[in-house]
Amino acid sequence: MSRRYLVWALCYAAAGMALGIYMAASHNHGELVTHAHVLLVGFVLSLVYGIIHRLWLEAPRRAIALTQFVLHQAAAIAMLTGLFLLYGGKASEATLAPLLGIGSSGVLLGMLLMLYMVLRPGTAPAIQTSPTDKAAF
Repeated sequence: MSRRYLVWALCYAAAGMALGIYMAASHNHGELVTHAHVLLVGFVLSLVYGIIHRLWLEAPRRAIALTQFVLHQAAAIAMLTGLFLLYGGKASEATLAPLLGIGSSGVLLGMLLMLYMVLRPGTAPAIQTSPTDKAAF
């Protein structure tokens, strides 16, 4: 799962950078909010989720992990599409409100599922302590 998140994170990074370059070249910074969300919700959050999977989740339930992954990606794409259309002047806020609401709620639900996987007993590796660690406390 960590590799999937890494690939998606890098795709979001490329899209965010391309949007930033477009805004700089066109001197039109109307998509600044979209640009920030692509990089934060898309790139950074996907990268963090990948790191969490790699370093902290030893054996997450496959169904929950896959649901969380698909939910995050679908919600992020919905949110980013809505923001792109809104700040690009392609559709009104009233038209896009349901899409943006669903996308935002989905991203939050994905975060809550990740929190559940991190806190669920049996998914995180056991903490290894050495005798020197105990002496420090």
